[in-house]
Amino acid sequence: MKKPLVILTGPTAAGKTKLSVALAKAVDGEIISADSMQVYRHMDIGSAKIRPEEMQGVPHHLIDILDPKEEFNIVRFQALAKEAMEQIYGRNRIPIVAGGTGFYIQALLYDIDFAENQEHTELRSSLEALAREKGTEELHRMLEKADPKAAEEIHANNVKRVVRALEYYRLTGERISEHNKAQRQKESPYNAAYFVLNDDREHLYRRIDARVDDMLKEGLLEEVKLLKAMGLNRGMVSMQGLGYKELLSHLEGEISISEAVRILKRDTRHFAKRQLTWFRRERDVIWLNQSDFHYRQEQILDRILEILKEKSIL
Repeated sequence: MKKPLVILTGPTAAGKTKLSVALAKAVDGEIISADSMQVYRHMDIGSAKIRPEEMQGVPHHLIDILDPKEEFNIVRFQALAKEAMEQIYGRNRIPIVAGGTGFYIQALLYDIDFAENQEHTELRSSLEALAREKGTEELHRMLEKADPKAAEEIHANNVKRVVRALEYYRLTGERISEHNKAQRQKESPYNAAYFVLNDDREHLYRRIDARVDDMLKEGLLEEVKLLKAMGLNRGMVSMQGLGYKELLSHLEGEISISEAVRILKRDTRHFAKRQLTWFRRERDVIWLNQSDFHYRQEQILDRILEILKEKSIL
Protein backbone atom coordinates (compact mmCIF):
# COMPACT_ATOMS: atom_id res chain seq x y z
CA MET A 1 0.00 0.00 0.00
CA LYS A 2 1.38 3.37 -1.01
CA LYS A 3 1.32 6.02 1.68
CA PRO A 4 -0.95 9.05 1.13
CA LEU A 5 0.37 12.45 0.07
CA VAL A 6 -1.63 15.58 -0.68
CA ILE A 7 -0.12 18.52 -2.57
CA LEU A 8 -1.74 21.95 -2.65
CA THR A 9 0.15 24.40 -4.78
CA GLY A 10 -0.45 27.27 -7.19
CA PRO A 11 0.92 30.68 -8.13
CA THR A 12 1.93 33.22 -5.53
CA ALA A 13 -0.96 35.17 -3.92
CA ALA A 14 -3.58 32.63 -5.08
CA GLY A 15 -4.73 31.88 -1.52
CA LYS A 16 -2.98 28.57 -0.80
CA THR A 17 -2.15 29.28 2.85
CA LYS A 18 -5.71 29.71 4.10
CA LEU A 19 -7.03 26.77 2.07
CA SER A 20 -4.18 24.47 3.20
CA VAL A 21 -5.04 25.07 6.86
CA ALA A 22 -8.74 24.35 6.24
CA LEU A 23 -7.76 21.18 4.36
CA ALA A 24 -5.38 20.00 7.10
CA LYS A 25 -8.13 20.44 9.72
CA ALA A 26 -10.60 18.51 7.53
CA VAL A 27 -8.33 15.48 6.97
CA ASP A 28 -6.33 15.48 10.23
CA GLY A 29 -3.21 16.44 8.33
CA GLU A 30 0.03 18.33 8.93
CA ILE A 31 1.54 20.85 6.55
CA ILE A 32 5.00 20.73 5.00
CA SER A 33 6.03 24.03 3.44
CA ALA A 34 7.35 23.79 -0.13
CA ASP A 35 8.65 27.34 -0.10
CA SER A 36 12.26 28.36 -0.62
CA MET A 37 11.99 31.47 1.58
CA GLN A 38 9.68 30.62 4.49
CA VAL A 39 12.34 28.21 5.72
CA TYR A 40 14.36 31.24 6.93
CA ARG A 41 14.01 32.94 10.30
CA HIS A 42 13.64 36.78 10.36
CA MET A 43 12.21 36.75 6.81
CA ASP A 44 8.51 36.96 7.59
CA ILE A 45 6.88 39.77 5.64
CA GLY A 46 8.61 39.37 2.28
CA SER A 47 8.04 35.60 2.25
CA ALA A 48 4.33 36.00 3.18
CA LYS A 49 5.04 33.56 6.01
CA ILE A 50 2.03 32.15 7.82
CA ARG A 51 1.54 33.70 11.26
CA PRO A 52 1.22 31.41 14.31
CA GLU A 53 -2.43 32.43 14.86
CA GLU A 54 -3.24 31.61 11.22
CA MET A 55 -2.03 28.02 11.72
CA GLN A 56 -5.09 27.33 13.91
CA GLY A 57 -3.23 24.63 15.77
CA VAL A 58 -2.20 22.73 12.62
CA PRO A 59 1.47 21.60 12.81
CA HIS A 60 3.66 23.21 10.12
CA HIS A 61 7.05 21.88 9.06
CA LEU A 62 10.05 23.51 7.29
CA ILE A 63 9.15 27.02 8.46
CA ASP A 64 11.59 29.16 10.49
CA ILE A 65 14.25 26.44 10.72
CA LEU A 66 17.30 28.04 9.07
CA ASP A 67 19.37 31.14 9.63
CA PRO A 68 19.32 33.45 6.55
CA LYS A 69 23.07 32.97 6.18
CA GLU A 70 22.55 29.24 5.55
CA GLU A 71 22.06 27.82 2.08
CA PHE A 72 18.82 26.04 1.21
CA ASN A 73 18.55 23.96 -1.95
CA ILE A 74 16.56 21.16 -3.58
CA VAL A 75 18.62 18.36 -2.04
CA ARG A 76 18.27 19.78 1.47
CA PHE A 77 14.54 20.37 1.00
CA GLN A 78 14.01 16.80 -0.16
CA ALA A 79 15.83 15.34 2.86
CA LEU A 80 14.04 17.55 5.41
CA ALA A 81 10.61 17.03 3.83
CA LYS A 82 10.99 13.23 3.75
CA GLU A 83 12.04 13.28 7.40
CA ALA A 84 8.94 15.34 8.28
CA MET A 85 6.72 12.97 6.28
CA GLU A 86 7.95 9.95 8.23
CA GLN A 87 7.12 11.73 11.49
CA ILE A 88 3.64 12.60 10.19
CA TYR A 89 2.99 9.02 9.04
CA GLY A 90 4.16 7.86 12.46
CA ARG A 91 1.29 9.86 13.96
CA ASN A 92 -1.16 8.30 11.47
CA ARG A 93 -1.74 11.66 9.86
CA ILE A 94 -1.66 12.85 6.25
CA PRO A 95 1.17 15.10 5.01
CA ILE A 96 -0.02 18.09 3.00
CA VAL A 97 2.72 19.74 0.96
CA ALA A 98 1.74 23.38 0.50
CA GLY A 99 3.72 26.05 -1.32
CA GLY A 100 4.58 27.32 -4.75
CA THR A 101 8.04 25.91 -5.52
CA GLY A 102 7.21 23.39 -8.25
CA PHE A 103 10.77 22.07 -8.46
CA TYR A 104 10.66 21.10 -4.77
CA ILE A 105 7.26 19.44 -5.13
CA GLN A 106 8.43 17.43 -8.11
CA ALA A 107 11.52 16.25 -6.23
CA LEU A 108 9.42 15.00 -3.35
CA LEU A 109 6.49 13.53 -5.29
CA TYR A 110 8.63 11.40 -7.59
CA ASP A 111 11.53 10.91 -5.17
CA ILE A 112 13.87 12.29 -7.82
CA ASP A 113 17.60 11.71 -7.61
CA PHE A 114 19.18 14.86 -8.97
CA ALA A 115 22.61 13.25 -8.86
CA GLU A 116 24.02 16.46 -7.47
CA ASN A 117 27.58 16.12 -6.40
CA GLN A 118 27.63 17.68 -2.95
CA GLU A 119 31.43 17.72 -2.83
CA HIS A 120 32.90 21.07 -3.80
CA THR A 121 35.02 19.95 -6.74
CA GLU A 122 37.89 21.85 -8.33
CA LEU A 123 35.81 21.98 -11.51
CA ARG A 124 32.99 23.70 -9.66
CA SER A 125 35.41 26.23 -8.18
CA SER A 126 36.83 27.04 -11.60
CA LEU A 127 33.33 27.48 -13.10
CA GLU A 128 32.32 29.77 -10.23
CA ALA A 129 35.52 31.80 -10.77
CA LEU A 130 34.72 32.04 -14.48
CA ALA A 131 31.26 33.41 -13.64
CA ARG A 132 32.82 36.08 -11.44
CA GLU A 133 35.41 37.04 -14.08
CA LYS A 134 33.40 36.92 -17.31
CA GLY A 135 29.84 37.24 -16.02
CA THR A 136 26.84 34.96 -15.70
CA GLU A 137 25.81 35.38 -19.36
CA GLU A 138 29.10 33.88 -20.55
CA LEU A 139 28.58 30.85 -18.32
CA HIS A 140 25.00 30.48 -19.58
CA ARG A 141 26.25 30.56 -23.20
CA MET A 142 28.58 27.65 -22.33
CA LEU A 143 25.58 25.74 -20.99
CA GLU A 144 23.59 26.49 -24.16
CA LYS A 145 26.30 24.70 -26.16
CA ALA A 146 26.63 21.75 -23.77
CA ASP A 147 22.98 21.26 -22.80
CA PRO A 148 20.49 23.52 -24.68
CA LYS A 149 17.48 22.09 -22.84
CA ALA A 150 18.99 22.79 -19.41
CA ALA A 151 19.92 26.32 -20.57
CA GLU A 152 16.30 26.87 -21.58
CA GLU A 153 15.06 25.76 -18.14
CA ILE A 154 17.68 27.52 -15.97
CA HIS A 155 17.79 31.32 -15.83
CA ALA A 156 21.20 32.87 -16.48
CA ASN A 157 21.12 34.59 -13.07
CA ASN A 158 20.77 31.25 -11.28
CA VAL A 159 24.54 30.79 -11.23
CA LYS A 160 24.45 27.86 -8.83
CA ARG A 161 22.23 25.72 -11.07
CA VAL A 162 24.11 26.76 -14.24
CA VAL A 163 27.38 25.73 -12.59
CA ARG A 164 25.92 22.40 -11.39
CA ALA A 165 24.55 21.60 -14.86
CA LEU A 166 27.93 22.31 -16.52
CA GLU A 167 29.75 20.39 -13.81
CA TYR A 168 27.45 17.39 -14.20
CA TYR A 169 27.95 17.36 -17.98
CA ARG A 170 31.73 17.56 -17.73
CA LEU A 171 32.02 14.96 -14.98
CA THR A 172 29.62 12.38 -16.43
CA GLY A 173 29.35 13.14 -20.15
CA GLU A 174 25.56 13.08 -19.70
CA ARG A 175 23.33 16.12 -20.01
CA ILE A 176 21.62 16.90 -16.72
CA SER A 177 18.41 17.73 -18.63
CA GLU A 178 18.31 14.12 -19.93
CA HIS A 179 19.05 12.71 -16.49
CA ASN A 180 16.27 14.83 -14.93
CA LYS A 181 13.83 13.92 -17.72
CA ALA A 182 14.38 10.23 -17.03
CA GLN A 183 13.90 10.84 -13.32
CA ARG A 184 10.62 12.69 -13.96
CA GLN A 185 9.21 9.64 -15.74
CA LYS A 186 9.39 7.69 -12.49
CA GLU A 187 6.15 6.60 -10.91
CA SER A 188 5.44 8.29 -7.60
CA PRO A 189 6.00 6.05 -4.56
CA TYR A 190 2.97 7.75 -2.95
CA ASN A 191 -0.79 7.58 -3.37
CA ALA A 192 -0.86 11.27 -4.20
CA ALA A 193 -3.32 13.98 -5.17
CA TYR A 194 -1.68 17.04 -6.76
CA PHE A 195 -3.93 20.12 -6.63
CA VAL A 196 -3.14 23.47 -8.25
CA LEU A 197 -5.18 26.41 -6.95
CA ASN A 198 -5.52 28.83 -9.84
CA ASP A 199 -7.08 32.21 -10.54
CA ASP A 200 -7.96 34.33 -13.57
CA ARG A 201 -4.81 36.17 -14.66
CA GLU A 202 -6.06 39.74 -14.20
CA HIS A 203 -7.59 38.94 -10.82
CA LEU A 204 -4.36 37.24 -9.72
CA TYR A 205 -2.24 40.18 -10.87
CA ARG A 206 -4.41 42.60 -8.91
CA ARG A 207 -3.99 40.38 -5.84
CA ILE A 208 -0.21 40.38 -6.33
CA ASP A 209 -0.07 44.20 -6.54
CA ALA A 210 -2.28 44.52 -3.44
CA ARG A 211 -0.12 42.02 -1.56
CA VAL A 212 3.06 44.00 -2.30
CA ASP A 213 1.34 47.18 -1.05
CA ASP A 214 0.26 45.34 2.12
CA MET A 215 3.79 44.02 2.70
CA LEU A 216 5.18 47.55 2.57
CA LYS A 217 2.52 48.76 5.03
CA GLU A 218 3.42 45.85 7.34
CA GLY A 219 7.09 46.93 7.37
CA LEU A 220 8.89 45.06 4.57
CA LEU A 221 11.43 47.88 4.15
CA GLU A 222 12.24 47.77 7.89
CA GLU A 223 12.59 43.97 7.66
CA VAL A 224 15.15 44.29 4.86
CA LYS A 225 16.99 47.03 6.79
CA LEU A 226 17.26 44.68 9.76
CA LEU A 227 18.57 41.84 7.60
CA LYS A 228 21.15 44.20 6.05
CA ALA A 229 22.21 45.26 9.55
CA MET A 230 22.63 41.54 10.41
CA GLY A 231 25.26 41.33 7.64
CA LEU A 232 23.17 39.74 4.94
CA ASN A 233 24.00 40.66 1.33
CA ARG A 234 22.77 39.94 -2.17
CA GLY A 235 25.32 37.16 -2.64
CA MET A 236 23.40 34.96 -0.19
CA VAL A 237 20.68 32.56 -1.34
CA SER A 238 18.15 34.00 1.12
CA MET A 239 18.53 37.54 -0.22
CA GLN A 240 17.73 36.45 -3.78
CA GLY A 241 14.06 36.20 -2.80
CA LEU A 242 11.45 38.51 -4.29
CA GLY A 243 11.02 41.59 -2.13
CA TYR A 244 14.46 41.29 -0.59
CA LYS A 245 16.74 41.85 -3.55
CA GLU A 246 14.69 44.81 -4.88
CA LEU A 247 14.56 46.66 -1.56
CA LEU A 248 18.22 45.89 -0.93
CA SER A 249 19.00 47.65 -4.24
CA HIS A 250 17.05 50.65 -2.94
CA LEU A 251 18.85 50.63 0.43
CA GLU A 252 22.19 50.51 -1.37
CA GLY A 253 21.24 53.67 -3.30
CA GLU A 254 20.87 52.03 -6.71
CA ILE A 255 17.15 52.74 -7.27
CA SER A 256 14.37 54.79 -5.69
CA ILE A 257 11.75 53.19 -3.46
CA SER A 258 9.05 53.74 -6.12
CA GLU A 259 11.24 52.00 -8.73
CA ALA A 260 11.95 49.12 -6.32
CA VAL A 261 8.21 48.65 -5.76
CA ARG A 262 7.48 48.80 -9.50
CA ILE A 263 10.14 46.15 -10.22
CA LEU A 264 8.92 43.97 -7.34
CA LYS A 265 5.32 43.99 -8.62
CA ARG A 266 6.43 43.32 -12.19
CA ASP A 267 8.81 40.49 -11.23
CA THR A 268 6.24 38.87 -8.92
CA ARG A 269 3.73 38.81 -11.80
CA HIS A 270 6.40 37.23 -14.03
CA PHE A 271 7.17 34.71 -11.29
CA ALA A 272 3.48 33.73 -11.04
CA LYS A 273 3.41 33.22 -14.81
CA ARG A 274 6.48 30.96 -14.65
CA GLN A 275 4.91 28.96 -11.80
CA LEU A 276 1.79 28.30 -13.88
CA THR A 277 3.92 27.28 -16.87
CA TRP A 278 5.70 24.77 -14.63
CA PHE A 279 2.46 23.28 -13.25
CA ARG A 280 1.00 22.91 -16.76
CA ARG A 281 3.97 20.71 -17.69
CA GLU A 282 3.49 18.41 -14.70
CA ARG A 283 1.68 15.07 -14.81
CA ASP A 284 -1.48 14.18 -12.87
CA VAL A 285 -2.29 17.76 -11.88
CA ILE A 286 -5.82 18.56 -10.70
CA TRP A 287 -6.66 22.19 -11.46
CA LEU A 288 -8.88 24.14 -9.07
CA ASN A 289 -9.92 27.31 -10.88
CA GLN A 290 -11.36 29.56 -8.20
CA SER A 291 -13.78 31.33 -10.54
CA ASP A 292 -15.45 27.94 -11.20
CA PHE A 293 -16.29 27.83 -7.50
CA HIS A 294 -17.35 31.53 -7.31
CA TYR A 295 -14.31 32.09 -5.04
CA ARG A 296 -16.00 30.18 -2.21
CA GLN A 297 -13.40 28.29 -0.19
CA GLU A 298 -15.91 25.81 1.27
CA GLN A 299 -16.89 24.71 -2.26
CA ILE A 300 -13.24 24.25 -3.26
CA LEU A 301 -12.59 22.28 -0.07
CA ASP A 302 -15.61 20.04 -0.69
CA ARG A 303 -14.27 19.25 -4.18
CA ILE A 304 -10.82 18.42 -2.80
CA LEU A 305 -12.30 16.07 -0.20
CA GLU A 306 -14.45 14.40 -2.88
CA ILE A 307 -11.35 13.71 -5.01
CA LEU A 308 -9.36 12.45 -1.99
CA LYS A 309 -12.15 9.92 -1.29
CA GLU A 310 -12.17 8.84 -4.96
CA LYS A 311 -8.41 8.25 -4.76
CA SER A 312 -8.78 6.31 -1.47
CA ILE A 313 -6.58 8.84 0.30
CA LEU A 314 -9.35 9.39 2.85
